Order: sequence, then C-alpha cells, then structure tokens
Amino acid sequence: MYEEFYGFKELPFSVTPDPRFLYRSVSHRDALAYITYGVFQRKGFIAVTGEVGVGKTTVVNAFIDLFAPSLEVAFVFTTKFPFEQLLYMICRDFGLAVDGMNKAQMILAMNDFLLEQYAKNRNTVLIIDEAQNLSPEALEELRMLSNLETRDRKLLQIMFVGQPELESILNMIEMRQLRQRIPGIFRIAMLGRDEVAHYVKYRLEVASGHSNGIPVFTSDSIDEIYHFSSGIPRLINVLCDRVLLIGYVSNNKTIDSKMVHEGIRELQMREVPETSRKFRP
Repeated sequence: MYEEFYGFKELPFSVTPDPRFLYRSVSHRDALAYITYGVFQRKGFIAVTGEVGVGKTTVVNAFIDLFAPSLEVAFVFTTKFPFEQLLYMICRDFGLAVDGMNKAQMILAMNDFLLEQYAKNRNTVLIIDEAQNLSPEALEELRMLSNLETRDRKLLQIMFVGQPELESILNMIEMRQLRQRIPGIFRIAMLGRDEVAHYVKYRLEVASGHSNGIPVFTSDSIDEIYHFSSGIPRLINVLCDRVLLIGYVSNNKTIDSKMVHEGIRELQMREVPETSRKFRP
C-alpha cells in the first residue's frame, strides 16, 4: 500500500524469513558461523535456539542460500509426530519414494541416498524446526539415525532449531548420549538498542535498493521501538510496518516517537477481542 510513497521496491518489514533481509548482528553472524562450521566439519548434530521471532529461521535460510550448490536439505516444520511418521516426512522432503515402506525399509533407502550424496561430495542436512516439541523417543531415534556414517564421516548432519526450552530438554540426564554429540548449543540473542537502529535502517535500504531518500526514524522513535520489541526482530517488523502506514496516511516520511506510540496503541487495540472492546466506557 505504501511502497510507492516511500520509494520501496518491496515491503521492508515483512515477517517472512527472507535471508536477503537478514541483518547480521554480532549474534546472528556468530550463529551463521556456528552452523557453517558444524555442517562442513560434519559434526553430526547442531542446535540453535532463541526466543520466538528472534530470527532463527532467517539465519538458517541464509545458510542454505549461501551454500545451496553443495547441500542437499530436508526441512521439517511439524514435529509432534511419532518417529516413524517423522522419518516418512524426512524421506519425502529429500525426494525419496518411500510410500508403503516400513521403518527399516525407509532407513535403508535413506542410507542409500546419503551414500549417493556423499559420492557427489554433497553435504546432506536435516533441519528440524520447532525441535522443542520433539518427544524424548523421537530424539533418541534421531540420535540413532545419525549413526549412518562412513568410517570417518557422518553422512547426515542434523540441525535442531527451537525455542530456549530445547536447551533444557537436551540437558536432561536421559538425553546425555545425544547431548554429548552436540558441539555446544548456540542461542541467538535479541538485538540491543543500537542494533535495532541499524536493523531498521538496513531493512529500509534493502527494500529501497539504495540508502538515499529512505524514511528517517528519529532517535526517540528507535527508543520506543526497542522498548516495545525488547529487540525481537519479528516484533520490530510488525510495529515498523504499522508505523510506516501511519506515516503514509499522514503524508510524513519522518517517523518520530509520537507516530510509534500511535502504532503501538493500534497494535494493542487489535489484540483486544472485539467483544471486550465494545463494552469499554
């Protein structure tokens, strides 16, 4: 709606995890380095955690974009299944025809596939999002799945991506065999106040294709955005999208704290059920 007014080629604050919009804060950059090291050193397991909306999936997508020619990737988003159903989804995402196969047959098909990829010098990566929802039984089965290997190389790299609760699960005493195979758990930190300012500017520049003539967010507006969002990128995106709309309606390309306050108020009103709002005095 407001793209033409501000001179954007696309919306700057979409909440989809587009790696082109990844602002590489210190923590996001280190997370990318951790993933890259773990996968290409064939560590077997990698674990990335962070609060909801902190940018975990965006970092993972950035990794895939960077190294796509040398990767074979399966991405599993739904984790509340018994392992056999999970294994079926994994095989299908790798493009394997496993309909009608039992668990043992699917594992054999997976092993053959992994050996083929290894012969092509491709790194096979299984990414499991929302991994904090995996059952202990599924986690143990995944540990066993990682035993598909040559004499000196893991054939499958398994990346757990989840909320901080995943750390507690992996540190449970009954998970110690799995935990010992993970070379550290990387938690992505929320953005600091100055990083929020750089984050906002970066996304505006990506959406515009240049740094000249982009909307100006005043220092006090950044303060308000930081306090509202606590440095969580998804909340920053939701608020900034609303604030840019307010600027468009008021024909104003300079975003100040008053406009941010209005955006916060509108977002909070939207979260109140309609039935409750009707009976306000």
